[in-house]
Amino acid sequence: MIGRADEKGFRQLLPGIQQRTPVFGTQMLLAEFRLAKDAILPLHNHPHEQIGYLVSGRLRFTIGGEVTLVAAGDSWCVPGGVEHGVEVLDDAVVVEVFAPVREDYLPDAGQRR
Repeated sequence: MIGRADEKGFRQLLPGIQQRTPVFGTQMLLAEFRLAKDAILPLHNHPHEQIGYLVSGRLRFTIGGEVTLVAAGDSWCVPGGVEHGVEVLDDAVVVEVFAPVREDYLPDAGQRR
């Protein structure tokens, strides 16, 4: 499966937080996020391991109760089941991989493999 660079497929998850899934496999999923300054992703957890890379912008990331400022070029790993959340300090682009596949991030059924 090849994911193409385009503007299609973004959906708003929360105010100021847009997500699309460029490509996915049987064991993992790649997600792109566009985050608007001052948006908040509240503390939450899920069973998926999550590895991310901040392409641009700045974030205040909370992982397991520890607060860290994250700048473009930084990366992270959030183990499954660990509470985490984000405050967006500047407009940002994030790329993340989730394993196993997040069913809620899969594109429409007609696009599945």
